[in-house]
Amino acid sequence: MTMSAKEYRSNNRVTLIKSGKKYFNRLIELIHSSQSIIHIQTYIFQEDETGKKVSNSLIEAAKRGVKVFILTDGYASKSISKSFKKKLIDAGIYFRFFRPLWSSNLFYFTRRLHHKIIVIDRQTGIVGGLNIADRYNDTDKSKAWLDFAVIIEGETARELNQLCNNMWEGDSYETNGNIIKSETSSMYVPENEKSDIRIRLNDWIWHKNEISATYIEMFRTAKKQVTVLCSYFIPGMFIRRQMLRAIKRGVKIIVVAAGPSDVWLAKNAERWLYDWLIRNKIELYEYQKNVLHGKIAVCDGNLVTVGSYNINNLSAYASIELNVDIKNEYFARKVEETIKQIIEKECIKITHQHHKQTKNIFKQFARWLSYQFIYVIFKLLTISFKRKI
Repeated sequence: MTMSAKEYRSNNRVTLIKSGKKYFNRLIELIHSSQSIIHIQTYIFQEDETGKKVSNSLIEAAKRGVKVFILTDGYASKSISKSFKKKLIDAGIYFRFFRPLWSSNLFYFTRRLHHKIIVIDRQTGIVGGLNIADRYNDTDKSKAWLDFAVIIEGETARELNQLCNNMWEGDSYETNGNIIKSETSSMYVPENEKSDIRIRLNDWIWHKNEISATYIEMFRTAKKQVTVLCSYFIPGMFIRRQMLRAIKRGVKIIVVAAGPSDVWLAKNAERWLYDWLIRNKIELYEYQKNVLHGKIAVCDGNLVTVGSYNINNLSAYASIELNVDIKNEYFARKVEETIKQIIEKECIKITHQHHKQTKNIFKQFARWLSYQFIYVIFKLLTISFKRKI
């Protein structure tokens, strides 16, 4: 099977789900009900309370004959202990770390597995920004970071299963062999519940820049509004030009960015761009309740993209990312309403006056330095990459 990531598939049912207990309870329910195969491919698999709950469910599934495959990033999940890994493998789980181009005990260079995909029995797929760790869950110690995923039932889940097979076999998308052939027929989805979905990939090794192209498409074709919720919002010049052109056509652009952040350097670089955003009449909000980790956007109440991709050069040119684009007016309106509620209840608006009060010459210099550092680093890392948009 050769998977075309550019085609929309219509026989799908899709549900939006936020991070927290509801998400992980649903995930464990799906694992408990699995009968044949589970694929988990994620950036972080933490050996904490949440990670142990999920892994124990996977071990139970493996013991009753379900084939379980876990592929996780070798850098982000390097804290996994040998005993934890051994427990998984001894239970019959296929486990391995994603291989970068070059690595040693001292460094880990380029191409990290940043996407987050879970597929159960080839029929149900989960795509979003959530890793398997306490910070995305509600625990006794803390509340979940804000993040989103979609649960997909239907033919796109089979495509996700195929992609996971191919990634497991060769860290690629185009391999011919499969560990397990996908024989499951398309499930029936009532006409009024159907969503058109396409899989979008970014991976510079395989010259895939499809998620970046989706965002460009949104800004180029939008007629009324584009709303972006993004954890590390540092758009490059090309995306910014598309945003400016959209604004000149009368399109309203709303950006929800992180307030508290887990990456100080990225937040500083992001705030360096606030003057540009405010000057160009982009509505800007900072999420206050906790760390914002989600990556979701909606265009004109019709098209939604959600997944692991942040609007910055790391996602565009250095990591393996996966989003799904969803065309369904009812679903898109629901996403818009969800983000609107977050803005009203859990965000502050960053106006010119507010931004002016929170900056000084030293802060601005630190922000400029952070932005320049990130810009130069990614120029060096991706100098040979040819963008194909």
